[in-house]
Amino acid sequence: MWNVDEFTDAAAITVEELAAYVDESQHGRAPVLRRQPPGELADRLGLADLIAKGGLTPETYRAFLRTFLAEGTRLHHPGFLAHQTASPDFPAALADFVHGATNNPMAIYEMGAASATVEFEVLRWMLEKVGFPAGGGVLTHGGSLANLTALLAARARAVPDAWERGVPGDLVILAPPSAHYSIARAASILGLGQRAIVPLETDELGRIDITRLPEISGKRVMALVASACATGTGLYDDLRPIGEWCRERGVWFHVDGAHGASALLTDRHRHRLDGVELADSVIWDAHKMLRTSGLAAAVLVRREQDLDAAFKQEASYLFYGDQGFDLIRRTVECTKAALGLKIFLNLAWRGEEGLGEYVARQYATAHRFWELARRRPGFELPYEPESNIVCFRFGQGDQAELRERLMRNGSFYLTSTELNGVRHLRVTVMAPATDDATLEALLDEIASLRPGGPQDQTAALASQA
Repeated sequence: MWNVDEFTDAAAITVEELAAYVDESQHGRAPVLRRQPPGELADRLGLADLIAKGGLTPETYRAFLRTFLAEGTRLHHPGFLAHQTASPDFPAALADFVHGATNNPMAIYEMGAASATVEFEVLRWMLEKVGFPAGGGVLTHGGSLANLTALLAARARAVPDAWERGVPGDLVILAPPSAHYSIARAASILGLGQRAIVPLETDELGRIDITRLPEISGKRVMALVASACATGTGLYDDLRPIGEWCRERGVWFHVDGAHGASALLTDRHRHRLDGVELADSVIWDAHKMLRTSGLAAAVLVRREQDLDAAFKQEASYLFYGDQGFDLIRRTVECTKAALGLKIFLNLAWRGEEGLGEYVARQYATAHRFWELARRRPGFELPYEPESNIVCFRFGQGDQAELRERLMRNGSFYLTSTELNGVRHLRVTVMAPATDDATLEALLDEIASLRPGGPQDQTAALASQA
């Protein structure tokens, strides 16, 4: 049985330490990134002894938690400009706390009626936003699983007997090389193999070239995949003409809106998704721009029956009686967490308008970085950003090495990607604390890393000592 007093004490410690952690992170008073080798960190945390012997108390738990929080990545830090991972808002954190205690696996309605009902309403809201008023949906643990689920629905449409008989060898998926890696992964999981991915022609920035969409006669096209927006660049495909092309040919149109669908919440950027209502399926990650913790991704389909056709299963211990409200028939997962509660509580606290303001602010901050960087010598920016992602180069040196040097002191955390085979640095503005002062400091530090700059001179002196 639970020791309620011990839980209350430990929960209070957790809240105190997390509040201090977030405050310290938002004000940049600690490194954005720490990467101590796992062996050393395991020793510091005393993991082996705790696993073998147990014995944590509220007092020793505080010391453990403080050490644990000091390592890793601080997503609330103004210098976190790396991956498309949310700086989670506190209502979503409360939802994780509630689920951690209640643990209702709500894919079966009777196991979590409140959690399932919240998910139904959140999905109804998301379906309305993408223009699927008669559609259906389900929340999954992440965009990769969401893409797989949407493509399962597409497969059921193209080959209704594939579940029983297997996948025919002539199915193909049309997707640009810039599509998220989970699309190619899903193709192999579905039994199509990588040979089934037919790359679409793109412009020099990886966007689908609508003037060069392929002739598909003689092919059995399972789906065409477009990005809104692309993971690497943050650029949106032109959805309306692609959707019209698909409609004319009876091709399933899938939009990977994992990152960029949240632009639907802001008047300033909603036009980026013009034509999304022509899609047959859309995915939309809440754990990116809706500020929920990982993971919470929506699979949305224009026709509800398409999602119901994606899976066919029998299990006498689960499937019997009236199952009209069970989500398990629409998802890979059985023990599914209360994902909708995270989205709901963020909406309930901030409102749709508040979440839209966050999206617009992050997009504006990325555009501000583009404006500031292009004024400085040595910076190359291949495009004007359409979201909160900006790719750039500084100088002609090794950009990956430049990134590593930048990250060593823990002030900033960036990623990188390739455009047209050329390595670029990549900024993704996620933390609300990132402001003009952060951007100027980042640009100053990057400029200082040029050959012969202050850090190079310091390193040279150190090597001579």
